[in-house]
Amino acid sequence: MDSLAVALGLLRAAAPGDDVLRSPEGWPRWSVLLPHVLTATGHVPDDGGENSAVAQDCSYLLDRAGTFLQAHGRYVEATPLLERALVIKEAVHGPDHPDVATGLNNLAMVLQDVGDAAAARPLLERALVIAEAVYGPDHPDVATGLSNLATVLRDLGDAAAARPLLERALVIAEAVQGRDHPDVATGLNNLATVLQDVGDTAAARPLLERAAAIAEAVHGPDHPVVATVLNNLAVLLREVGDTAAARPLLERVVVIDEAASGLAQSYSEETVT
Repeated sequence: MDSLAVALGLLRAAAPGDDVLRSPEGWPRWSVLLPHVLTATGHVPDDGGENSAVAQDCSYLLDRAGTFLQAHGRYVEATPLLERALVIKEAVHGPDHPDVATGLNNLAMVLQDVGDAAAARPLLERALVIAEAVYGPDHPDVATGLSNLATVLRDLGDAAAARPLLERALVIAEAVQGRDHPDVATGLNNLATVLQDVGDTAAARPLLERAAAIAEAVHGPDHPVVATVLNNLAVLLREVGDTAAARPLLERVVVIDEAASGLAQSYSEETVT
């Protein structure tokens, strides 16, 4: 086995698991690994080359590095990594493989982050078609695809089209993963946001309250996910005139966000030193 294959394999083995990629727990290791990942993957041909194992390790590392950069708001750096990961996935697996659907989703989310929802939409539509063909209509990956497409439709100003996608995604998540799963909390939060967009705040409020309860039970009271849901609930409460109920929620959000920002800063300082 050549040195490049060994290096990529070791980097993939050393990378934190996907479950902590977007969480502070995984940031220190990814901060250390990132320059090595960029160097090693830079030696792989754009189509992945002839070595399938090298190509797969390269696409995985590019995809994960891009997602890590996205989590830190470094979208311009993340986009070419995710584009290259997708090209390699298609070269290795063909156009209709589930790994390609994952790559399409990840690239689309970064395009959405930089404000190009119009470019993200066809990628997500294609990813959803692949997921439904591979897994059937009621799989969690289909629910994820539905949710991602709905958020892009909302950004494009079509909340009415987003609503049924989110309703379907929530039904799938509850049926497959149970009513108290974190994916259900995400689905409740996303659907509530769209309900607010179409003016149905009465239906949105209990969804956000339930989402907050699930998020706290799963992640604890001081997790960034909890802050996101609490912020959305506070915005809704202010919208309906209940500023007294909104204020303590926003105060909690500030405390959680400041703690997370301090943790991220400490990781950045450790990396520099």
